[in-house]
Amino acid sequence: MLTLDIKGRLTVPSKWRDQINEKAGGQLVLCKDPAGCLGLYPPEVFGQLADVLVKLTGEDADEWRRLYLGSQAELEIDSGSRILIPPELRRWAGFKEAGTVVFMGVGAHFELWDPGRSEMRESQVISKGKPEPLRTLVLQ
Repeated sequence: MLTLDIKGRLTVPSKWRDQINEKAGGQLVLCKDPAGCLGLYPPEVFGQLADVLVKLTGEDADEWRRLYLGSQAELEIDSGSRILIPPELRRWAGFKEAGTVVFMGVGAHFELWDPGRSEMRESQVISKGKPEPLRTLVLQ
């Protein structure tokens, strides 16, 4: 868990910050995620997501574009190793004005969660049971 300060700044963990600085020049894209968290992407990865969203067809295509593309905010890691989360995204994600945020890496991007939402989501996932590939996995 990380601390969100009163100004909405969050210190990026050093283990991730160095990689972000090296691979993306300290640049990130933040947006709403349908799981109820905020998605934090290196620009190149967000570009891949945007390409998929632009090509979406169907009745809900515009809604998905609005969710991701309409909420995007370009961020930069500052000299204090922090990112500034815009107030409208903090409110949407349920973050307290100054409190804790769950920061997790999930493959090619990160997620920022309100701790209560994170616990609730985790409980929902666990209650569904493990998917078959995980149930039969044998590590050696």
